Amino acid sequence: MKTAPGKPGKTAKDSVTGGAYIFLGPEIGKKKDAVGEIKRKAAEAGTLEETVFYAGETPVTLIADAILNRNLFSDCHIFIVKNAESIKKKEDIALLVSCINDTDSGTILILLSDEFKLAAGLDNSVSGKNRVVFSEMFENQKEEWVKSFFRREGRDIDSDGVEAILEMVENNTDALRRECSRLLLFLPSDRPANAQDVEKWISHSREESAFTLFSRIAEGDLSKAVETLHTLLAAKETAPGVLAGLAWCFRKLRSYLALAQRGKAADNIELKKIGLSSPKARGDCSAAARRYNTPAVEACLALTAEYDILTRASGAAFEQILMDVYIMKIFKAVSRN
Repeated sequence: MKTAPGKPGKTAKDSVTGGAYIFLGPEIGKKKDAVGEIKRKAAEAGTLEETVFYAGETPVTLIADAILNRNLFSDCHIFIVKNAESIKKKEDIALLVSCINDTDSGTILILLSDEFKLAAGLDNSVSGKNRVVFSEMFENQKEEWVKSFFRREGRDIDSDGVEAILEMVENNTDALRRECSRLLLFLPSDRPANAQDVEKWISHSREESAFTLFSRIAEGDLSKAVETLHTLLAAKETAPGVLAGLAWCFRKLRSYLALAQRGKAADNIELKKIGLSSPKARGDCSAAARRYNTPAVEACLALTAEYDILTRASGAAFEQILMDVYIMKIFKAVSRN
């Protein structure tokens, strides 16, 4: 990527500040904004190049070699290493730390991870404002974020519509911004949008997510579930991220089954209390309830927690294999209980 040269009278080399950053946590949107701000400032100073690596796929030796031998024809080169939690070997950590310590004024290294910390030695190699953990928003913060988004665009949405968005979209501002931007193209402008509007258009235009994967599980369609899973992983969705979304869905299913046992599965007020406002979310739980009883849901939650640990420990190389096994076990859980 090339950008316009720096302002006359000021050499780009003098303007560009190098350094290393560690951005952690599951709040993808704020991490993306932080990276974007670094790029913006670097681009203002001169020509800019960017290289992205995925730890676990590219050997650290090659990453280090690229950093230490960057293209000198650009004023600044940004190196982004995603899935940095996969870097665990002592020799790899030592090599990357040496790169962090030796970054010059024209080199920026950014380590990204959805985890809250990296391996010992690497995690503390960057401190202060250059190491930031971006946590998920609290429930009330998410609601206000969605309302504020629509207010800024001069549109109105009722509380049920907001709840429907939060049920059907992943818990990060990047996904929320993307889906809300799409909804602006379809939602009515002459009245407040409601849950039915949201469900109709998100279902119509959305990409695959952990929630569409749960829909396949609820339907009992193994082949479509595996296909959806592979689409997610091919799009660089992390296994822990997918599992977090499924855990949320199974917890909602557990609450739905508890209502059903009390004969209140059709009570709209009770359904809203457990976070099931949209017809789509209710339909998924109703379909899943025909296949999974409470012990089966508990087994699925236990499997989800188990494979969250396994995928985090194994790294990206074994993600798909482990997740395929996980999906098979989720489908078998219904017949065992």
